[in-house]
Amino acid sequence: MCQYSSLDGFANDWHLVHLGSRASGGAGLIIQEATAVAPEGRISPEDLGIWKDEHIEKLKTITAFIKSQNAVPGIQLAHAGRKASVSSPWNGNKKLTAADGGWQTVAPSAIPYHDTEPFQPVALDKNGIQQLISDFKTATRRAVQAGYEVLEIHAAHGYLNHQFLSPLSNERTDEYGGSFENRIRFTMEVVEAVQTEWPADLPLFVRISATDWAEGGWNIEESIQLSKILKEKGVDLIDVSSGGLVSHQKIPVEPGYQVPFAEKIKKETGILTAAVGLITEAHQAEEIVASEKADLVLFARASLRDPNLALHFAKALETEVPWPVQYERAK
Repeated sequence: MCQYSSLDGFANDWHLVHLGSRASGGAGLIIQEATAVAPEGRISPEDLGIWKDEHIEKLKTITAFIKSQNAVPGIQLAHAGRKASVSSPWNGNKKLTAADGGWQTVAPSAIPYHDTEPFQPVALDKNGIQQLISDFKTATRRAVQAGYEVLEIHAAHGYLNHQFLSPLSNERTDEYGGSFENRIRFTMEVVEAVQTEWPADLPLFVRISATDWAEGGWNIEESIQLSKILKEKGVDLIDVSSGGLVSHQKIPVEPGYQVPFAEKIKKETGILTAAVGLITEAHQAEEIVASEKADLVLFARASLRDPNLALHFAKALETEVPWPVQYERAK
């Protein structure tokens, strides 16, 4: 969950306390918010970044504390593409022009997310595409230096990788658009670039939107195809979310509404999957894993509401887990 609390991409004490409190609260794995591989890839000017070496020092402090609490530090590498350059939620979540501190956005095609936006994204040329792939590669090198032990490539929620995947946002006529094979090419090249820097013995995740929830868009069948290919290429887990690409999406939101996608991908490809989305109760999460609908359950808003979510879930499931020794007298 983005915190919109950075300056020039730098982590600060808010991020240390925010992520560290989930580690002391019993979480097994903590995946840091979408962290931009380039300044233009930030959703807002306040997003975290990892596009320069100077970002590493504070991130190392954060990962060291997470590890000290027997949790695993993970990072999500992202580029927002056409959904970049917006104000933080508490400042209206509005598209920012250069005069407002925003920047020119880029995308596979010059199609804005909203028709009413003050400017269109610029369609990436071949050099721009190669530069972004290189940005993911160098960001991965920094993530290793910063001490992360899980890396997730963000290819969901309408951000840049997802924009290439979906025909609703990708109208290119070159080798990066048109057919399924062409539309997945950018994401596959990003994965390959990341793998040149990411240790083979550490988990590599890819987060996808299983469906656009919109006619003519990316769908579960294509998600299964992509997941099969990613498994063959050495990706360890698919983090299965949905939506976010177009403003006219129609999502039938209800508890666990995305779990069937994780289950279908898991069963049809054999790859490990993570389930997300309106999973808020301990027994609900336990049933998902116990019935092999997914291999992991990841919590976002539920964890924002309760930094000790894992400890409370363990109690609800009558399971003993280690508490920080500083807190044991409160058990």
